[in-house]
Formats: sequence, structure tokens, C-alpha cells
Amino acid sequence: MADKYVDIDTLKHLLYDVHHLEELLERERFQDHDKESLDLFLDSTKSFADKELFPYIKEMDEQPAYHKDGGVIVHPQVKTMMEEGGELGFISGPFNYEDGGMQIPLIAQTASSYILDAANNHLTGYAGLTQGAAELIIHFANQELKDTYVPNMLTGKWGGTMCLTEPQAGSSLSDIVTKATPTEDGHYHISGQKIFISGGDNQFSENIVHLLLARIEGAPKGTKGISLFVVPKNRPDGKGGLVSNDVTTVADFQKMGQRGYCTTHLGFGDSEDCQGYLVGEANKGLSYMFLMMNAARIGVGRGASAIASAAYHASLQYANERPQGRKLTSDGTKNPEQKQSLIIEHADVRRMLLLQKAVVEGSMSLVLLAAKYYDLEVTARTPEEKNKYNTLLEMIIPVVKTYPSEAGSYAVNNGLQILGGYGFCSDFILQQYYRDIRISAIYEGTTGIQSQDLLGRKMTMGNGEGLQLLSAEIIQSIETASKHEALQPYANILGDKLKLTQKILETLMPHAMKGDYERFLADASVFMEFFSLIIIGWTWLDIATHAQVALTNGNGSFSDEFYQSKMATLDYFYSYELPKTAGQAEILMNASTVTIKKETEFIV
Repeated sequence: MADKYVDIDTLKHLLYDVHHLEELLERERFQDHDKESLDLFLDSTKSFADKELFPYIKEMDEQPAYHKDGGVIVHPQVKTMMEEGGELGFISGPFNYEDGGMQIPLIAQTASSYILDAANNHLTGYAGLTQGAAELIIHFANQELKDTYVPNMLTGKWGGTMCLTEPQAGSSLSDIVTKATPTEDGHYHISGQKIFISGGDNQFSENIVHLLLARIEGAPKGTKGISLFVVPKNRPDGKGGLVSNDVTTVADFQKMGQRGYCTTHLGFGDSEDCQGYLVGEANKGLSYMFLMMNAARIGVGRGASAIASAAYHASLQYANERPQGRKLTSDGTKNPEQKQSLIIEHADVRRMLLLQKAVVEGSMSLVLLAAKYYDLEVTARTPEEKNKYNTLLEMIIPVVKTYPSEAGSYAVNNGLQILGGYGFCSDFILQQYYRDIRISAIYEGTTGIQSQDLLGRKMTMGNGEGLQLLSAEIIQSIETASKHEALQPYANILGDKLKLTQKILETLMPHAMKGDYERFLADASVFMEFFSLIIIGWTWLDIATHAQVALTNGNGSFSDEFYQSKMATLDYFYSYELPKTAGQAEILMNASTVTIKKETEFIV
């Protein structure tokens, strides 16, 4: 095991220096918090993670959750995470005071969750899904449902899940067939099955509150006929106790990674006694669920970046300890009499470490930026300000979810390569991180779905208003960076890449205007790769600008070496990663239609 899984100095630098968290604290919602109290919250998170999460990550992989006697048996640390984590505010943090929350800015809560994710990604989902389910109830359910379920969820006494996927309906939610039949008593009889339900059962939670999508009898077909229900594993009996609500744990899926985080197959109403309680209005379930999706996608991106962070630090420690080979002499040979070099001295290993660092810290900053946009939208003082930050968040959210997931997997893969043969062995943690992170590109909408959302919806949103708004933010960063001579070359490169984005869209948009959406979206995933690199290039230019100011003025909170490392990583990203956009642009502007299905099938 490595000694370190996250760089707290970098996390705090991004929070306070790059994203100016203290400015958020001037807003009325957050006025009870200050830098000292939030530092205490982050430091207590780190202490809890050091003691209760990080030491168990390997053990949870080796002792996965499993189905037995109609329930799921999970590692005992799940109990600790929910109970002690609940007490520390890991679930309730961002909620309103009146709902039992702490009104912590989401950006600070996200930083806290990042620490937990990096320490042990098998545990955090139990609390995270409970938080998401409680949020749906708070936002859309009636007061009785709030009073009945939310208090026990925010303390971690009860768990929560999101139940969307069915055996015949994966990403196509219009094909949901789980049925809700109204009764004279005001509740609904629920019958159906849900699969891939993360955190769906465990032996430690007194109750699991499922937020379930179902179709009321007679509802319109497609997504317009889907409603949202609270369906508890055990329902209150009216006497202060609980009785079974006819929710059956059919199985637990055994997985490639995140093996300590259970994923269940649930049955509802097998004995015709499953009660569900309508949330909000009938037939609006999908819109309610999607209103919470931004937070969920921030969570997925955060978790992927955090796993990549843990893998980076494990790789870095290994590279600083492992002697292998010798450096080349001036004549291109190696001196066998010379002492072996540590592998961190080899240029190719350094390249892979810089790749990991660039992905981890760039995506960490992007995730925090998304959370900041969320906070600015929630606390907006005018309708115009609210629209601005909602639009900016909508524009970047597909990248926030996708880049850490895809580039994070690539980064962990490079970390495994640094370890060589040991990276492939279970004695070392890299192979586990490689397996754990792979699910991130599938959670909350696959990469293909996110890519179609980015190109098909976000780029065309408001006739391009969203892209114009985001471009203005990027151009502002370019102008600020350009004031520093050392950063001018990087600012110019990013400006050129922004212009290239427009050129690509001018090539693709005519397909959409002619109604040929299949051709328009055929290479959406390639566009995602292209645009993600530009967005991360933007985050790195911002990071480097603050580093340059600290180096110039000599008044930074960290050492010169800390800031110089940011400058070096910027140089790596602009020298090795951002140039990949040229090849992606060539693909996107190519006239080929080879991937589109023709009358004659050639994939055989």
C-alpha cells in the first residue's frame, strides 16, 4: 500500500486560490462558515479517511459483498461509514438547516468527498446515494414523506438508492415496465424488477429507501409516462416500528471492480404487498430524476479523479523506491559499474508520472469548478446570474463526468505500466485501481450518452448561447494569463484551439440543419475527447496563472517547488496532451461515413 492517496495542499490550493471559495462565503447562504471552519471539516475528513477508509480498501476488494439468504453481506466498514460518516456531515453537509443539513458549499463538500473517494472508493457510494435519494425527497416530495424518511437518511441510519434500470431497459428509460397501481388508501402497489442498483441492500442498514421510477397504469407511453416513487425496503407500521414492504433482494452482481460496493438485483411486489408513495406529480418522474443528475455526474467525475489520484501517488512512491537500469552516458551507452538508477530518473517514467499528475489535478480542478457553478446558481442574486451559472454548469457537465472517467482510466493504466510486472500482481494496489475506475465511464450515462449530450444538446443550446458563454469564460482566462510573459505561448495555443472548435462545429452543423442527426452525432465521442482536452487545457492555464503570480510576488501559501510543479505540468499538458486535438479535428472534419449502418453489413 502507498503512504499517500491525495494531495491535500493541491486540493486546498484549488479551493481557495484558484476557485476563490472565500468569496462564496460572503453569500448569505454560507455566511455561517469561514475558512477556518471549512479547513477543520476537511482535516477531520482526512483523519477519518486515514483511519476508517484507506486501511480497508484492499481488504474490501478481497472480501467482496455477496448475496446470502435473501440479503447482501457487506464489509463491516460500511456500518462505520454510514454511522460515523453521518455524524460528521458527509451526507447532510450541503442541505438546508431546516432539512437537517449544514449548508456547506457544494464545492467544499465535493473536496471532502474527493478525499473519501481517494481513500476508499468502495465505501463512499453508500453515503453518496443516500444523499442523492434524500435530495429528491426534499426537493419534490410532500412534507409527510420528508418527515418520515429524510431525518434517518441524513444521519446514515437509513440508506438510499436510485432505482432506474430494468432487465429490458438499460439506458433507454422509455422502456421501463415496472408498474404502479393506485389504491384507495393513497399509496400505490408496486410490481417489477430493477437491476444494477448500487448500495441496494446490506445487513447494517435498518432500512433502505429506494427512489424508484415506475409507470402508473394508463400513463402515456415513453418517458412522458414515468413517475417517481418512494419505495422503502421496510415501511413504517404507524406504531413507531417497521414492517417488510415486499422488496426482495434477488441477487448481488459480482463485479470486475468496486467489489466492496454492492450492486443488486431487486424485486418489488412478488407477494403483492409492496407499497410506493408518489413523489410530486404523476408522469414527471424522469424530469425530477434528471434535475438531480448534475450532482450525480459531478460525483462520478469526482470519484474517477480521486481513484486516479490514489493511483498516481502509489505510482510516484514506487518510482521513487524502485531501482532499475542505468541512465545513458553521453555516448549513448550504459556503464554497468554505475549504480542502478531509480526509475523516476528515466524520461519515459517521468512522462507517465506527469501524465497522471496532469489528469488528476486538471480533472480535480474541473470537478471543483462544476460544484462552484452549482453554488453560484443556488445563491444567485438575480435571474440573469442564475441563468448564467446554470448554463455554464450544463455546458461542462458532460466533460466533468466523462474526462475524469476516460482519461482517469488511461492515467491509472500508465501507473500500472510504471510498476511493470508488479503492476499486474495482486500484491500491489495499481491493478485494483485499474479495475475500480473502469465503471466510472458507465455510471450515470455512458461515455457515448454523455458525448451525444455534449454535441447534440449542449453545443446547440440556445442557438449556441451556451458555447458563447463558456467561450467568454475561457477567453477571460486567456487574457489574464497573457499578462505574464511565461504564459503567453500557452494562452495563444488555447486561443487557437478554441477557434478550431468553431471550425469543427461549422463542418458538423450542416448535417443537423439538414436533419441528418445520425451523421451529425456519429463521431460525438471523438468530439468529447477533443473538447475535453480544451477544457482541461483551460483548467491548467488557470492553475498555472495562479502559480505564476505566487512565484512572481513571493507571497504564496506554499513552497516555490509546489508552484514550479504546476508550471511543469502545464508544460507537459500543452506539449503532450493538447496536441492530440489536431488528430481528433482531422477525424471530425473527415467526410467518411464508415461507422454508419448501410444496407450491406460489413462488420462480420
